[in-house]
Amino acid sequence: MITGTGTGVGKTVVTAGIAALARSARRRVAVLKPAQTGVAAAEPGDLADVVRLAGEVTTRELRRFAEPLAPDTAARRAGMPPVRPSEVASAAVELDQDHDLVLVEGAGGLLVRFDPDGGTLADVAWALGAAVVVVAHAGLGTLNTAALTAEALRRRGVTCAGIVIGSWPAEPDLASRCNVEDLPEVAQAPLVGAFPEGSGALSATEFAEVARRALAPSLGGEFDAKDFADAHPA
Repeated sequence: MITGTGTGVGKTVVTAGIAALARSARRRVAVLKPAQTGVAAAEPGDLADVVRLAGEVTTRELRRFAEPLAPDTAARRAGMPPVRPSEVASAAVELDQDHDLVLVEGAGGLLVRFDPDGGTLADVAWALGAAVVVVAHAGLGTLNTAALTAEALRRRGVTCAGIVIGSWPAEPDLASRCNVEDLPEVAQAPLVGAFPEGSGALSATEFAEVARRALAPSLGGEFDAKDFADAHPA
């Protein structure tokens, strides 16, 4: 599972990076997007970006809503059935039958509501026993949202596989540099990656190399959190 501390933090880039590295290791990869919001029917969504960056992976989108709202709200306003956690889990299990790795990219943050009963991505992770990668932004304010997300996972008995900074600025400010060491402490989870800003605009070949440097060995790459911290001292 890939979730974020909010919207626009780089979940799709991180998902594509993990997928790209898995493909380079000759693994069969599927990417599941339970709910795509804020994108019209004929427009390319997050899964199109994943394919553009990572190459040919199996993709599945369960529901699409044109309004840029939480999936539950968007479904209600569109008069469409909501996405239920059980539906997401079933789709993931089905994809798992003939793939080596299934990635599920959430919408917004961990506890964004999918349905009127309050179902979230955390419920899907718990049902499947899946670990969750949390994507966070680099700068001021990220410590609070990362800590809250990680605490919500722990309270539900879900493993946090680590924190990835979704967009590391070319000229990081003091808060960003301090957060390299503070993020894993407040989240009680390792820093397992940091993507340079603008990574989503690269070609697939360039992106694969960036992903290798941007993600830790646990996610298929070569990122070392200590080396990264040493290269960006506060």
